[in-house]
This record gives sequence, structure tokens and C-alpha cells, in this order.
Amino acid sequence: MKKAAVASLLAVSALFFPSMIARTSAAQAQQPGGGVVMDAPEFAMYDTAVNKTPDPKAQAPLLEAYLAKYPNSSVKGDVLLRIMIDYSSFDKAKAITAADNVLQVNPNNLQAYIIEVAFRKEAAEALATSNPAGMQSGLDDAAAFAQKGLAATKQPKPADFTDAQYAQLVAFATPSFYSAIGEDARNKKDGAAAVAAYKAEIATFKPDQLTTPPVLQEVFYLGQSYYLSTPPDYTMCAFYTTRAAALAPDQFKPVLQPTANFCYKKQHGSMDGYDAVVAAAKANPDPPAGFAIAPAPSDKDLAEQLMKSTADADIPKLALADREYVLQNASPETAAKVWDVFKGKSTQFPNVLVISSSPTSVQVAVSDGAVQDKKADYTFNLTPLTVPEEPKAKTSVALAKYRKEKKAYDDQVAAIAAAIAPGKTVTLSGTYESYTPNPIMIVMSDGAVILPTPAPAKAPVRRPVRH
Repeated sequence: MKKAAVASLLAVSALFFPSMIARTSAAQAQQPGGGVVMDAPEFAMYDTAVNKTPDPKAQAPLLEAYLAKYPNSSVKGDVLLRIMIDYSSFDKAKAITAADNVLQVNPNNLQAYIIEVAFRKEAAEALATSNPAGMQSGLDDAAAFAQKGLAATKQPKPADFTDAQYAQLVAFATPSFYSAIGEDARNKKDGAAAVAAYKAEIATFKPDQLTTPPVLQEVFYLGQSYYLSTPPDYTMCAFYTTRAAALAPDQFKPVLQPTANFCYKKQHGSMDGYDAVVAAAKANPDPPAGFAIAPAPSDKDLAEQLMKSTADADIPKLALADREYVLQNASPETAAKVWDVFKGKSTQFPNVLVISSSPTSVQVAVSDGAVQDKKADYTFNLTPLTVPEEPKAKTSVALAKYRKEKKAYDDQVAAIAAAIAPGKTVTLSGTYESYTPNPIMIVMSDGAVILPTPAPAKAPVRRPVRH
């Protein structure tokens, strides 16, 4: 969804261009009461630029040449403004420079602030993917000019405007200034400042404007700003992004609706009841009195609900992930009820993922979530293997037996070390001993590594001898 086009903004701004130059004739320029003081050569130069050169591309350099020759011209302010308007139609960088020049002469000129804010913001947005830091710097500049522009709207009306004209210009400029301030804050993830700016902007629009696409885009940004606040306000985010999505033209709904769904689900836990939010948001520009979205159940609530729906006899059948979820999130009483069912029981876990290990313990990921996150949720404290003792009687038979046992021991130690190397999957057995809830870690005593049984060697095939 696009905002009001810059071209439209400039067209409105140009409508309020003070018309002193257009009204000035050669006779007026030479008369003391004509409002300006010019001799014939000066008037001829600017008359050629203004009245005889309507093309902005040709007019702008002629006016610059005029000011270079007559830097103290009595119509310098108006000529600078005309140069700015000319450049705004074909060279945005020079238009910004021209606006700077206007503000040096008249620091309260609203048209110059409109140019500064619009073109600086547009240039910054063009850097969104190629230079994010440059984008933020540009938005900072646009927001700074917007703040000055807002201050300028509080100053007395210039003499060249009627009350109605200047009121119209102020009404046009004010929301664009707030929008620039809001975008700058939103890009910095300053949710509170962005909310304040967008709410001030939207408050400037008339009721019949509140459902138009340009304003709905700002409403959507307001919702995003609530999401960026600390802490996030998912209720307000859901309301305003839902309003934008519900009232926007169909081609924009796929872009806006996912954020509305996200905020609603973060607040409520599911999409149940969302139709009521859609109805309220479509009918009201702001949340009506008493508007609320029921919060999603907490992890503790869900853990307690799970145990209420599980019969005592079925606790041993709980999935590993469910057991861990209850131990981690339920009340101490409920967690103890589950733990007492397993404590002291021995079991075997096939094909668990090794996260880290040592000769005395191995940390593994057992539940699906732990495996996916590659985080250990079980620690098996291994029972040491019995080391063969050297025989006291150094007979050949005793030594041969010892060497055989020592080799078997060494082979088993090496096989276990290889089996529990990080990244391997291994089968372990152990006895439930203790646990800590956050982060979840279940400790198993009497741990043992179950090595795969080697396949029996096949007897050689004997073929009959041919005679």
C-alpha cells in the first residue's frame, strides 16, 4: 500500500506559492510604491526567467543566475522558493539544496519543510536493503526537519497567504511531518515514540479519510509500533493491524493480514474469537470502551490442564515431551505427582542424540524438541566398568587370562568412548534419580551404554569336492 504520492504533495504545495513574482510588472518594479525595487536591467533578467520561461528545467538555472548577479534582490525569498518548486519537479537532490536555501532566509517556511521531509525520507527508504545504516541516518534527518516543520506550523501566518490558504497548507503538512517522525522511530524499534507520532498523525484526518488506503497504511504502522513497544502490546497491535487489513483493498490484504493474525495469536493463543475483533475494528477507528482480547493460557495453565485431563493410571504413558513440559511448568505439587511415578524406575532409551560426554557421564537429547534444538535434557551418570586386576600368582595360565580380560576391558572402553562421541546416537539405560526444571534436566543414575551386539560370524560354506 503506497502513501500519498510525493508528486501530489508537491502539487498541493505549489498551489500555495506566493504570487508576488507573477504580479510584478515592469511599471511596478520601477515605482517606489510597487512593492519591489528593480532597475530596468534587473527586471528584464528576472522577467525573462519567470514570465517568459515556463519550463522548470530552463527556469531554475535562469533564476539561479539572476540571484548570482543580484544577491540582494528585493524578491530574493520568492525567487529561492520558485527555484525550489522548479527543482522539485525533476531533480530531488537540488530541490533539497534549494529548500535549505529557502530556510536560511525564512526558517518558518512550510513549503520548504514539506520538500525537506518528503525527499529526505524517500531517499532514505531507497537504501533499505543496500545500506540500512544510511537509511536510518536519512530518516533521522527527515524526522529532525519534520519536528522543525511542526514548530513552524505554530508561527503566525505569512502575509502572502489568506487565512483559509494557510490553514489548508498546515492541515496538509502536519500529518506528513508526524508520519516521518513515526517512521524514524519505528525503524529504530522505538515503539513508544512511534505510537505517539502515528496517533498524532491519524488524529489530524477527517472521519471520511480514515478508511482511505493512505491512512490505513499509517493505521497499520501504528499497530506495528505497538508490537515494537517494550513490552509488546499485542492487543493494540491486533486491533489496529486488523482494522487496516479489514478495510484495505483486496490486493493489500495478503500483506497486512499476517501481522494481524500474529499479534492476535500471541495475545490469545489461537485464532478462536477473532471474528469479534474484526467486527470491532471495522466499526471503530480506535478500540471501543471495554475492548479486550483474552490472554493466551500460560505454560503453567497448559501444564495443569494437561494433568487434569490425564488419569493417574495414564501418567506413565505420557510422551517424553509432555513429561518434561509438566516438570518444567506445572506447580510444584503437580510436578511432584508426575516425578513420583518415574523416580527410582529403570528404563532404556534407544537411539538418543549425544550432546556432550566424558568417561563418567553423557548428556543427551531425548525428547523431540531437545533433539531439534540440539540441547541436552537428560544426563546419564555412567556406572564405571570393573577394571581387571593383575593376578598375584604370575603363572602363565593366570597371566594369559588377565591379558585376555584386560584386552576385553580396553576394547569395551574404546567402544563406549566411540559410541558416546558428540553427534552420535546411542542406546542408554539408567534409573530416574533427580531433575531440575529450568532448564529441564533429568538425571539418571546407574547409567550404562548398550553397545550393539556384533553379528555372529557366518560359518564357511563347504562345497562338495568333485571327483
